[in-house]
Amino acid sequence: MPGRILFRYTREEVSKNNTQRKLWVIHNNKVYDLTEFALDHPGGAEILLEWGGRDVTTIMTDPSLHEHTKSAYEMLADSCIGEVVDNTVSSTTQTKNVDNIFDERTIDKFHPETTDIKSDLDEKFLNLNKPLFVQMFNCNFSKEFYLKQIHQPRHLPYSARLFANPMLELLTKTPWYAIPILWIPAITYYLYMASGSLGSRTIFVLFLIGIGIWTLLEYTLHRFLFHIDALLPDHPYALSVHFALHGIHHYLPMDRIVLNNQYLRLRLVMPPILGASIAYPIIQLGYTIFPEHTARAMIAGAMFGYVCYDLTHYHLHHARPFSQHLREMKTYHLAHHYKNYELGYGITSKFWDSVFGTVLS
Repeated sequence: MPGRILFRYTREEVSKNNTQRKLWVIHNNKVYDLTEFALDHPGGAEILLEWGGRDVTTIMTDPSLHEHTKSAYEMLADSCIGEVVDNTVSSTTQTKNVDNIFDERTIDKFHPETTDIKSDLDEKFLNLNKPLFVQMFNCNFSKEFYLKQIHQPRHLPYSARLFANPMLELLTKTPWYAIPILWIPAITYYLYMASGSLGSRTIFVLFLIGIGIWTLLEYTLHRFLFHIDALLPDHPYALSVHFALHGIHHYLPMDRIVLNNQYLRLRLVMPPILGASIAYPIIQLGYTIFPEHTARAMIAGAMFGYVCYDLTHYHLHHARPFSQHLREMKTYHLAHHYKNYELGYGITSKFWDSVFGTVLS
């Protein structure tokens, strides 16, 4: 992790940053900027807003109020921006507009704290400053150790690198809008081909059935492929495949890069090559089970369901929910990441979790 500059603030200054646009808290006399993380907080942004600008040291150590895991404290450390000083400390820059605070580089305003990944290296897992995939490919740790590590989320202020090769690295990053751009034409094609021998009402019904089939696929793939933990071979190659499919998402669930002072999230939706690789055998299975034109209409519906799933997944991680259902699913899915990864496999809904008894309370 790169070096970090910590500024000094009075408690009065921190108390003014208690809104969605700028949300700071104090913990053990350190100041933390949780503005970006508020949307991703497993308990919802509201509880952070309630404590915005205040000291959360007591509430974070009181299990009867709000118990936090080791991962939560590690993530909090990544958001540290300064330390609390007494109100009597005089500094002209301390009273300046906080919106410009990070443009100031005066010695009386900040002191550097050198932070690196040494503490994480003590876990003897992966070096986050080096390409991750080659480390996985050549690893010598056990499956048990691997599964324990990837389910202790890491959070970085930069996007971890998977490959040293820039072309391979580029293929691991996909903007969210690439999903509808690439898949909607395919959906249109399958609907058009189905219309050659099927009426519009029949196509509509089959399309809806295809969406329903996708919801089951969503649950099945997530539970039995992405979380194939029990059946996963204890071999570096198998662990590498698992890491590429889903392990990295649990290891770095909020992966992002900063470009022109804007956060870009490019590792949340499924890369098109991986998506097509998973879709191909499923499409062929559809043609095997159903008549050709029936299969095309249902495939179109399943593809549409996939697009909704991938965009919903992105939204749950990185956006503010605009409906009660999305707010509920955001809390539910982040609990899957931070509380119990062996339950709560539904992304767009809890329906199949309810059917198969894997609802995460």
